[in-house]
Order: sequence, then structure tokens, then C-alpha cells
Amino acid sequence: MKRLFPLLVACLLALSAQAEPLAFGLFGDTPYNHWERDNLPDLIAEMDRENLAFVIHDGDIKNGSSVCSDEVLQDILDVFRKSATPLVYVPGDNEWTDCHRKNNGSYDPVERLGKLREWFFSGDLALGQRPLKLEHQSSDPAFAMYRENVRWEAGGALFVGMNLPGSDNNFNGTKRSGGPVAEFIARNAANRVWLAQAFALARSKKLPGLLLAIQANPGFEDANAGKPSPGYRDFLTQLREETQTFAGQVVLVHGDSHHHQINQPMEDPATKETVKNFTRMETIGSPFFGWVRGTVDATDPQVFRFSPRFWKTRQKAN
Repeated sequence: MKRLFPLLVACLLALSAQAEPLAFGLFGDTPYNHWERDNLPDLIAEMDRENLAFVIHDGDIKNGSSVCSDEVLQDILDVFRKSATPLVYVPGDNEWTDCHRKNNGSYDPVERLGKLREWFFSGDLALGQRPLKLEHQSSDPAFAMYRENVRWEAGGALFVGMNLPGSDNNFNGTKRSGGPVAEFIARNAANRVWLAQAFALARSKKLPGLLLAIQANPGFEDANAGKPSPGYRDFLTQLREETQTFAGQVVLVHGDSHHHQINQPMEDPATKETVKNFTRMETIGSPFFGWVRGTVDATDPQVFRFSPRFWKTRQKAN
């Protein structure tokens, strides 16, 4: 019995630690102008003071009309690396999909994505000063290039980052119409595998929650009306099917449309009923400035809760 007692205490402590609520930060669609860039370090410092486990930037580290140069990307990377809190970055359309625009410098979007992969996802750790080890999809030789697709466990839930940007997920590439380009086809296949694996992992571990972070607003309203955008059709169908067969809570965090909202927009196409274990949380975006404090509590039936932290001082894009 004496030998069993220390083991029992260790098990109880482990269960207690797993049930402890955990806080994290969410932000994106910033910086879009000089004021936001100047204040970005202070915004990150504010999150650092909150003793968060990690923060997620869900894409768009520049506005859609500015140059996609190496210097711009390196500048934001340097800011992210100085975060005291582990920082997980999800690529946005403004820093790769839309870089072919003349006012963006007429870059090749696929080349810009390669640069993001090289610089922002060079190791197995999140950005920032405190280490957070991430599992990358690129650890599978079949998906060696997709370093930006990541996942990690925290607070008894699974967190997943995936490259699903705005501008219709690069469905047409630099064309305005036509069928899907090769880049989209390959990445879409990788994303489908990554999403399926995430839900399979959460089910096998009986986790109460899964949070997925992407950049794009995938258009739930259009999908509910039977008119999903082609770039997001597969994703929305798979996400709904996986969510409806998952016992826990699912949260999709995204940016893109710059309208902070927390709601339940997913509908079952057959019954038109709301899928009740799914929540969408859109981060604060320019010209608004701030971040969202999230908590995960495995003992809470809702699992995830969110509280916006708007800055009182803000300026419009210039």
C-alpha cells in the first residue's frame, strides 16, 4: 500500500494539472498601416503580461496594397521572434496569395509562400522567446513542404494551424477565373489529410475540444445557401462532417473579413439546424486594433471561452 500511495498522488496531480484552465491570445489582420506597425510590439507586450500559454496570429501581416518584399516579411518576423510568449503564425493572403498584384511588387505567390515557409517555419518550435514544440505536417514525407500546417496539445484540447488563406484559397491562382491551379489542388489535398488526422487524434485521446486556426473567412452564409465558394467547398464539407461526428466542442478561429464575431454559423444542409458543438471566432482586424483572450477548460462543457481586448486608441489605414 505504501508503494501505491505515491503513484496515486502522482496520478491525482496529473489529473489536476490537466484540468487547470489555460489562457491564450488570438490576433490577426495587423499591421495594416504605420500606426499599427509602430504599436505592434506594445500589443504583443500587453499579451506577454497576461501570462498566456501561447498566442496565435491568424494571418495578414501587411495590407493588401503594399509590397511583399523580403524586408517587409523579415521586419514582422523579427517582431514575432521578440514575443516573450510562444507565437504561432498562420499565413494570410496578403503575404503570399495576392503578391502578384502590381502594387505588391508583382511577385510570384508560390515563391512568396516558399519564403514564408523558410523563414517563419524553419524549426520545430513556435516563434517567440519561450519554447513551444509544434508537430508539423512536413514530418510526413508525403507532405514535406507543408511546414505551416501545425498542431499541439494544451489545456486538454488540440490546437491546429492550417494554411487556408483569403482570395478564395488561391483556387484560381493569378487568374480571375477557370479551374483550380496546381498549387491549390496539392495544398487542398494536404489540408484534407491534416484536418482528418487532427480529428482522429482528438477522438483517440478523447479530448473535449479542438480549435482550428486559419486566415480565411470561408463563407458559412454562402455555404448555407447552397453556394459555397469553390476554394472553400471541400474544407467546409469536411469540417462539418468531422464536427458532427466529434463528441467535443470545435472552434474555428479566422480573420480576413475584419469583423470580430463569436457565433455558430454552421448548419446541417439536410435539416438546416445549427451544428451546436461548433463555434466561429473571428479575430479583431484593421482598422480596429486589439486581441482576443481565449481560455480552454477541459472541465467546462463549453471548453473554450473568449473575451475581446480592443485598444481604445486606433487609426484608419493609410
